[in-house]
Amino acid sequence: MGVEGKVVLVTGASQGIGKATAEAFLAAGARVALCARRIEPLAAIAEGREEALAVACDVSDPASVDALFAAVLARFGRLDVAFNNAGAMAAGVEIGDMDWETWRRVLSVNLDGAFLVARGAFRAMRDQRPQGGRIINNGSISAHAPRPGSAAYTASKHAITGLTKTIALDGRRHAIACGQIDIGNAATEMISAAAQGALQPDGRVVPEPLMDVAHVADAVVTMAGLPLDANIPFLTIMATNMPWLGRG
Repeated sequence: MGVEGKVVLVTGASQGIGKATAEAFLAAGARVALCARRIEPLAAIAEGREEALAVACDVSDPASVDALFAAVLARFGRLDVAFNNAGAMAAGVEIGDMDWETWRRVLSVNLDGAFLVARGAFRAMRDQRPQGGRIINNGSISAHAPRPGSAAYTASKHAITGLTKTIALDGRRHAIACGQIDIGNAATEMISAAAQGALQPDGRVVPEPLMDVAHVADAVVTMAGLPLDANIPFLTIMATNMPWLGRG
């Protein structure tokens, strides 16, 4: 078990969960390719580290994703783990008021991007010797239960669950494992507003507890460190008292 010496790709690594997870992999001795649209924050993490590679990539663009995998394989020669983390959210709005541009922006990153990265990782893991690897998809609590006004985000995260199951089945003959981590209320820039108040299904706006993002990073590293004959298909990690289980 463990990730020391493994080659790991983390998308959405410029901030939040992706940044914390990339840094946790580096601390555990992995060789890490960091991917995001903005190169500057990636370069700041990778600076002076031979075991780190920063690559600017738009995960919703097939050509950009192809270039990402070419860069990873040119630098490290293989890929052992891909944390499919890049994501987008939108302001809460009833579905009747959601515009097409918002829908497509969220789905293009959260679903199209997840597919493109998973496809690239799968190809690399299938074709390398020794064969195999692990893909970890970032789902969400929203893969189980939506928040009000979140049609695009929730639909994308429900779709990730189907993608995870299919990758896990397709990967069996190639020693490729696939799992999903569903995260609830980690203290990142994306979710920080929940601490001030989040809309509940009954119309109330209620402050919600947050957990340290380091706990999420540790959970991803644990999933990645399993031998390939073991897999965690789905793992949920959440702030203990967030309103999800029961009636909130």
